[in-house]
Amino acid sequence: MELGVKLDIIDLKILKILQEKGRITNLQLSQEIGLSPAPTLERVKKLESSGIIEGYHAQVNETLLGMGIKAFISISLERQKVDSIVTFKEKIQSIPEILECYQITGNADYFLKVMVKDIPSFESLISNKLSQIEEIGQMQTMMILSKVKDSKVIPFEID
Repeated sequence: MELGVKLDIIDLKILKILQEKGRITNLQLSQEIGLSPAPTLERVKKLESSGIIEGYHAQVNETLLGMGIKAFISISLERQKVDSIVTFKEKIQSIPEILECYQITGNADYFLKVMVKDIPSFESLISNKLSQIEEIGQMQTMMILSKVKDSKVIPFEID
C-alpha cells in the first residue's frame, strides 16, 4: 500500500477497527490490537493529525428523519471554461440538499447525490435552485428506489 504517510500493520489494524466501531474506547481498542492504552492513543492521535482519520460521525437514519426522496442527478455544463467550472462548484456548495458532488468523465460532467423529504421538495430543488444555476446546460435525474449497499468502510488489506 503506497501512501504519503508510512503506516505499519498496527496502524492498519487501528484503522480497520475504527471504521467499523467508531465509538470504541481507547482501552477496548488497545486490547484488540495488543498494545497498552497510551501508545494506542498516541497512534490514533498521529492518524488524526496526519489527516488519515478525517473525523468521526453519527450514522443517521434518513428514513426515520422523514427524508424519503433520494436521487442522483447527472449535470452537463453549458461551457467547459475555468470560470464556469469554478462558479458551478461554488454554487453547488451552498445547496444543502446536495450531499455529494463528483466531477466525472463520460456523458456528463458532474454527478450529484441529493436528498429531500418529498416530491414537492424535490421539485423545488430542481426548479428554484438547480435550474437557476446558469452554468448548467443539461440535467438528468435518476430516482433511487432502494439502497442495496451503503458501506462507509474503505477496503484495504492488512499484509
